[in-house]
Amino acid sequence: ELPNVNEIYNPPKLSTKIYDRNGILLYTFYKDENRSWVELNRIPKEMVEATLAIEDKDFFSHNGVSIKGIFQALWHNIRNPIGDQLRGGSTITQQLVKNVFLSGEKTWKRKISELILALMIENKLSKNEILERYFNQVAYGGETYGVEAASERYFGKRIEDININEATFLAGLPAAPSSYLPNGQGLSLAYQRQAQVVNQMEISGFINAQTAKDIITNKVSIIEESRGIKAPHFVFYVKEYLKDKLGFENIERRGLSIYTTLDYKTQMMAEDIVKDEVDKVARLRIGNGSAMITDPRSGDVLAMVGSKNYWATDIDGKFNVATAQRQPGSSIKPINYLLGLENGKSLATIIDDSPITYQIKGQKPYTPQNYNGKSMGKVTLKTALASSLNIPSVKLLNENGVGNMIDLAEKMGITTWNDRSRFGLSLALGAGEVKMTEMAEAYSTFSQLGERVKINPILEIKNYLGENVYQKNVEKISVVAPKYAYLIDMALSDDTARAPIFGLGSKLKIPGKTVAVKTGTTNSLKDNWCIGWTPEVMVLAWVGNNDNSPMSWVASGVSGATPIWNRIMKEMLPDSAPDVTWNTPDGVYKSNACGHEGLFTDGRENGIECPVISPTPTPI
Repeated sequence: ELPNVNEIYNPPKLSTKIYDRNGILLYTFYKDENRSWVELNRIPKEMVEATLAIEDKDFFSHNGVSIKGIFQALWHNIRNPIGDQLRGGSTITQQLVKNVFLSGEKTWKRKISELILALMIENKLSKNEILERYFNQVAYGGETYGVEAASERYFGKRIEDININEATFLAGLPAAPSSYLPNGQGLSLAYQRQAQVVNQMEISGFINAQTAKDIITNKVSIIEESRGIKAPHFVFYVKEYLKDKLGFENIERRGLSIYTTLDYKTQMMAEDIVKDEVDKVARLRIGNGSAMITDPRSGDVLAMVGSKNYWATDIDGKFNVATAQRQPGSSIKPINYLLGLENGKSLATIIDDSPITYQIKGQKPYTPQNYNGKSMGKVTLKTALASSLNIPSVKLLNENGVGNMIDLAEKMGITTWNDRSRFGLSLALGAGEVKMTEMAEAYSTFSQLGERVKINPILEIKNYLGENVYQKNVEKISVVAPKYAYLIDMALSDDTARAPIFGLGSKLKIPGKTVAVKTGTTNSLKDNWCIGWTPEVMVLAWVGNNDNSPMSWVASGVSGATPIWNRIMKEMLPDSAPDVTWNTPDGVYKSNACGHEGLFTDGRENGIECPVISPTPTPI
């Protein structure tokens, strides 16, 4: 079952292309074969020494497999059981084999195949031939493979022209090319990795202590990246999705045609709006914005704007907020209220919006406050949710139970609340970090009346022969009964119900359209969200700062993420389009309670205590 070892003589030449849903090319990995083969005699001695020192000190003495290296790696991993410090023990020959012949799957079968092929390669090629192929095959970050391409990409130089500082920097990248990708946050990790390379060179006797010190002190400069890419945050999100979710390894050399769900016209619209609105509020110390548009029926990602500008130098523009963990503020509240409905409450259930302090053993007293610092007395659950009142939300979570809310959130697709000991009643107000991608999936449960639709940005994949090797299958998971999701939709699409806090006709209302919408602002003013949906479209928007510094001021429903959301949603729901709303599911009916028409399930309006609201009653 082993591959033909003679393929080692044929370096890969096939590029992988990523398209939007209409066939617009977004990016080509190895466009025009972005890999320049370079002979070993052109590679500086310092580059070879740095690579040997960090990857395989005994390269010239072993036969392809280093028993010593394997045991050293095992001993190191036993003593340092931390993921980012683990060693693999693979020789340079094994790494070459893995890159040329094998996938990245972690199985004994693959490892045994790797060992056998390494021994075979050592019998076919000289050590110098193996080194040459290694330097031309391995990844050096992103789409960059081979030392020549890496040198040109990062330093604008031919490989023979690099200095020892640059050589030690490049030598560290192949160990984890995605993590050490030298841009944004990856650059600091790449510098740390370079320090490890320099240390190993000193230990091996290739350099002295003074040279090592000089290299670490004088950091290399990385040139600006070429901009021949459309929707870059989305493209690299897709690349990770292909690897993590679909199991496609080494896509850069497989000659694939990947057709995604992105609509590039929609993407450009969203990018322009995010940049424009963030620029307008720069005076409020709002430095960045993000947005995502999905089709909740299919889990298609129509647009992903990870920052105001991927190439921005005033922030880490390459950092993708849409896949990062940020606190959701009050935008998380619908999950808590959904749980309350499942537990027997209705939108007309009365809850007391009055001050309360919780005495929690071992912690400071917890006193939640509403956004405006006031309280409204007895209100319905509908008003409490639509007006985003904090005190009722905390009281409701106290009844529901924090663990039960986490259980429901996980069923809806939230994966970031694993350490349950971190969370208390403040979870009701968004104290637990979430990802925008996961919020889009979770809130499809509301949009699709109880069914969670998994996010999947890939429509189909074809190999270099044009054969279909992957076709999207929409995945749905039933989470709650349709009637409960429907009630959340009705509460959050009622402009009157949110009027006590947001006023009538705010930017949360799309004229002529039925749209459920929820905002969220963290108490620290570090994150501001607006999430809204119909049965056919979902728009998520965020503003804040990548470094978590607080904004000076933001008012949900007026400023921050809401204007971004409003403009995008209007583009997605033009005046000419019909108003598509939800069909009333079984178990929901209209009735009158306290003289106001409302929606109920299973006769739960019976025995309702009529709320007294000042200055005017709020419809249930």
